[in-house]
Amino acid sequence: MDSILAGVALALTWQSILAVLAGIVAGQLLGAIPGLTATMTVALLIPYTYYLDPWVGIPMLVGMFKGSLFGSSVTAILVKTPGTPAAAATVLDGYPMAQQGKGEKACKMALYSSVFGDSFSDIVLIFGASFLAAIALKFGPAEYTLLVAFSLLTMGFVSGAKIWKGLFAMLLGMLLGIVGLDPVTASPRLTLGFLELEEGIGLIPMLIGFLAVAEVMRQMELPRKHLATSTVSFSDDPADRRVSWLEFKGVLPTLLKSSSLGTAVGALPGISATVAAFLAYNEAKRSSKNPEKYGKGELNGIAAPESANNAVSGANLIPLMAFGIPGDIAAALILSALLIQGITPGPVVFRDNPEPIYAIFTALLLANFFNLILGHGLIKMARRVVTVPKRILFPVVLVIAAASAYAMRGSIFDVQLVFLFGLLGWGLTKLAFPTVPLLIGFILMPILESNLRVSMLIAGSVPNPFAYFLGRPAFVTLLVVMFLLLVLVMRRILRDREAARAAGLRSGG
Repeated sequence: MDSILAGVALALTWQSILAVLAGIVAGQLLGAIPGLTATMTVALLIPYTYYLDPWVGIPMLVGMFKGSLFGSSVTAILVKTPGTPAAAATVLDGYPMAQQGKGEKACKMALYSSVFGDSFSDIVLIFGASFLAAIALKFGPAEYTLLVAFSLLTMGFVSGAKIWKGLFAMLLGMLLGIVGLDPVTASPRLTLGFLELEEGIGLIPMLIGFLAVAEVMRQMELPRKHLATSTVSFSDDPADRRVSWLEFKGVLPTLLKSSSLGTAVGALPGISATVAAFLAYNEAKRSSKNPEKYGKGELNGIAAPESANNAVSGANLIPLMAFGIPGDIAAALILSALLIQGITPGPVVFRDNPEPIYAIFTALLLANFFNLILGHGLIKMARRVVTVPKRILFPVVLVIAAASAYAMRGSIFDVQLVFLFGLLGWGLTKLAFPTVPLLIGFILMPILESNLRVSMLIAGSVPNPFAYFLGRPAFVTLLVVMFLLLVLVMRRILRDREAARAAGLRSGG
């Protein structure tokens, strides 16, 4: 208890509080600019943390991550341009709400969901790091393969009115996801002779082109007088500018479920916040009583991805603190900063360095509070920016899209990819193909392929491959649970189709 109190006291010093504030502000601003993610900035700032105490430098880095995840959702909602890949799922219902004059409500829902997911995972980190990390270590390549394959299959089935269109979009995304060098043989695949594609298609150019540029193209089809108006309007009705307690209470089950899912995903090394956001969105839509409202401005469609992707930020520290294994790039950067300070995460970190660790935990919760307060200011600032006419804003969006793609790798080829994917996204929208399965197929395909091939190599090295899979309790448990879930999904799809057919017959009669 003395160590905990001492850690809290360190986190509440003016130096630590100022560092958290600076990290939140920088993260929100950087997150709102597509391509300029907080990860890039943190990587540059890590050497400077050597000159700061760990309870000052580490909270600043953590605050930057937390702020960037919310900041990216503001531009995702208001101009359909996610600042980071993790906010891509927020576009699906956030932007339709903004078009209905409820952009401020959508941004506030994203803010509350972000803080909720952050706080949820931080509390789980503080009280259950060792327990959850032990479960995460049970997951090997076989379990990852099963989990990703199930996610892709259900995504293809539930993402559109016509199942074949959802499956086609998902397969197209998976096809785009394998472009590049083969991870085992290093032979080029689908690169069409372009050396730039040997590294694979960049996620940022793909998302910006598919979402932002495609939307600009769609808007440009409208009459010329339409360009004189702003991209989104803001309703004067107070109910459209705030999230009421009843509305928040209504999305609370989604927040709890999505935060739990994001925490579980974040505890599994190698799976990103982007994956957590799309998985949570998919699950919220699948379990909803009104799935047809998703994609048209549903509050739960904002709450699910935002709470899930923010829950990852705390959960990816679980395997780091418990076993010294970073869950993702963010955790790896924090690991390097801790090592610079002479702190080695792992089973004995709470014995050897209790006060700095508890100070960092306290700063995590403090950062959530500052994120909530400062987030309202960012919303007000962004609201003024998007009120400019479309004929001015659209060229700016296209310039930012090109600059963001170029900033990632310094490649003009990525800029060309942005506009190519813009054309593809515009064409698919015209043909009424769903966007979610393509995006998640692209994101999950590399994870599926790498884990599947490793699983096959391991299984092929033992006398009985089936014994390898069936001898893993985590694999068998996942297989049974996912089979039951798949049966429920198929029953619901068939029931909905029967209901639609019956409704059509009644209306025809």
